[in-house]
Amino acid sequence: MKYAGSLGLDTTKFKDCLESGEQSEEIKKRMAEGQKVGITGTPAFLIGITGPDGKVKAVKKIVGAQPYTAFKDAIEELLKSPKK
Repeated sequence: MKYAGSLGLDTTKFKDCLESGEQSEEIKKRMAEGQKVGITGTPAFLIGITGPDGKVKAVKKIVGAQPYTAFKDAIEELLKSPKK
C-alpha cells in the first residue's frame, strides 16, 4: 500500500480492488496469454509486424528494463528485414 501511495494511487480504491478479487480472472487470462508467447515476468515487450490479414506477429522479445537503444535497435532491425 505504501508503494501504491507513492505512485499517487487512491490507496483506498486500490486496497478495495485487491481485496475484492474482481479483476483476478482478467489477470489470470492476461498472464496465460503472456506465458503462451514466452513472457515470464515484467517488464517484457513484444515487437512485431502486421501481416496482410491485419494480425500482428511478434518477432522480437525484449525482457527487463532496457535502455532506449535496445528498442531502437530492435525496431531498426525489423525495418531492414525483407518484407514477407
